[in-house]
Amino acid sequence: MSSPPGQRSVKIANDERLGWSSDRPRRDGMPDRPADISVRGRVLSPSDRLRYSPGSLLLIVSPSLKERDAFVDRLIEERSAFFSHAKVRSLIEGRVPADVLDEKANELLQAAVLKRLGSGETVVVALDTLTPEERERYVRPAAALKRPRHLILLETGKDSVAEEDRAALNELRRALDAGQLGAEGIQTSLRLGGATISEVKKVVFRPPPRDDD
Repeated sequence: MSSPPGQRSVKIANDERLGWSSDRPRRDGMPDRPADISVRGRVLSPSDRLRYSPGSLLLIVSPSLKERDAFVDRLIEERSAFFSHAKVRSLIEGRVPADVLDEKANELLQAAVLKRLGSGETVVVALDTLTPEERERYVRPAAALKRPRHLILLETGKDSVAEEDRAALNELRRALDAGQLGAEGIQTSLRLGGATISEVKKVVFRPPPRDDD
């Protein structure tokens, strides 16, 4: 059917016919977009006993590395499940050149976490920063392997927060309280501070108890 007089037909390219840019075909040579790992995140309430499923990834984050390490030392009983940059660095210090020590520690940490996740084993990682980029480094592969993913934020006094960390801490706190960490693929999140940290008596990775019939 011809167009009415006075009207011009406009040809729409294939990549302009779809409503969302994420639906459009990728041009040759362009990298694929990362998979969407967003989930419906839940914010947990503080409790004296924290239970997670076996094979979970648990990220522990704090602006105070001292507070973070004390929490881990007190509550993470399965030491083989625990990983941190400092732990790996100490194992290879003196065995690799000093100028590549941190880089090598990061590589080994990533590889060890991936291997354990791939085996379906529990992994606890103490993060060094508050940035989403560091969280994604572990959450994305865990999501690809369909492992449960959780985060605990340990608060500390204002005087213990470095000036350069305050913006990232405020953003993480806001996202956590609003239940928005699900956008990062984190399924549950928990914020502890002050007395609620010391009130936690146990962190376990076990299935929930079966109800008696």
